[in-house]
Amino acid sequence: MKTLSSIGFFIAYAGVAIILIWIGVYKFTPTEAAAIKPLVSNHFLLFWLYDILSDQGVSNLFGIIEIISGILIIIAPFIKVIRILAGLAIVITFLFTLSFLFTTPGIWKVVDGIGTINFFMLKDLPMLGLGLIYIAMNPFKSK
Repeated sequence: MKTLSSIGFFIAYAGVAIILIWIGVYKFTPTEAAAIKPLVSNHFLLFWLYDILSDQGVSNLFGIIEIISGILIIIAPFIKVIRILAGLAIVITFLFTLSFLFTTPGIWKVVDGIGTINFFMLKDLPMLGLGLIYIAMNPFKSK
């Protein structure tokens, strides 16, 4: 059972790393830069970024953060300090992403009488949980 648990843990964190790197690379496209502007510009902690960077510059910044976070996750099994940094990066990234659900006007909609939201962002809820687990325990042998 421990082997199965270790395999599951590895798959979960490899999945988070792949998603972060993939989305991070996508942030370098004009399409993603335009897509995140309503989210970031309405956020009470992030809106000011557009005062100092272009739309693409803000998107690139988030892309760099996501790619670095993904790389940290890949390195984390080998170095305990990196594991803690990777866990913190996951938690901070997904707390911010989930906070967009509450700071972006019009994100909550009623469809067929049922309240809906941007379900794409809900993927970040289990990822946030994985980040907390990553900080709290070490399923890998580290130096």
